Amino acid sequence: MKAIALDDEPPALRVIESFCARTAEVQLENTFTMPAEAAKYLKAHQVDLIFLDIQMPSINGIDFYKSIREDVMVIFTTAYSEYAVEGFNVSAIDYLLKPFTYERFLQAIARAHEYFSYKKDQASEAPKYFFIRADYSLLKISFADILFIEGLDDYLKIHLHNASPVVARMTMKGMMDKLPAAEFIRVHRSFIVPLHRIEQYRNKSIKVAGKEIPIGSSYEEHFLKHFNK
Repeated sequence: MKAIALDDEPPALRVIESFCARTAEVQLENTFTMPAEAAKYLKAHQVDLIFLDIQMPSINGIDFYKSIREDVMVIFTTAYSEYAVEGFNVSAIDYLLKPFTYERFLQAIARAHEYFSYKKDQASEAPKYFFIRADYSLLKISFADILFIEGLDDYLKIHLHNASPVVARMTMKGMMDKLPAAEFIRVHRSFIVPLHRIEQYRNKSIKVAGKEIPIGSSYEEHFLKHFNK
C-alpha cells in the first residue's frame, strides 16, 4: 500500500516513518506538516492510505479527510481520545492514540491491508454473465452456458447448454465486446466459440457441442495462436 503521513509535529512523523520502514505491507511515499502541501500531493499522485493527525492549527484532520478523494483509506493519529467516535463516523480504518506502540501500529496496518486486498479483489473480479435484449425482454446469459454464437445477417443466435437458443438483434463485433477476450474467439465471420467448448480441431474446422464449425481463412492465424496456448 502506498501511503503518506500528515502531522504538524515532525517528531510524530518520524515515528510513523520508523514504523513504516519496518513493515512490508506499507510504503511511505512522503510526509507533510502542511495540509495544503499534502492536498496538492494527493491530487497528483495515487495514494492508498494516509496517516492523518486530527488536531492541527490550520485545519481539523477530519475536515481535511472529508475534502479529499473518497477512495483513500485513513488511519487517524492523535493525542486526543475524544475524537475517536467522530473519526469512525467518517469510515476511518483505525484510530491510533499517541503515543502508540509498534504492535498497535501493526494492528492498524493489518486492518488497512485486509480492506485494501478486498477492494483489489472486487475491482479485478470479472463478471460471469451479461444482459441482452431479446424477445422483448432483457435476458441474463451466463458465459459458462454458451455453446457457440451464430451470425444470421442482422441477428445473432446464441446456442446455450440445456436451454433454447436466444435470438437477438446485434452485430458480431457488438457481441465480441461483451464477451471476455480470454475465453471466447471469433473463428469465422458467422461464428464465435468459447475456447473451452472446442472438442476437436481438424482440416480448418472445429467441433463444438457436436456441430462442425468452419474456420475462416482470415481468422485461422488468430485462432491457432490462441488454441495452441
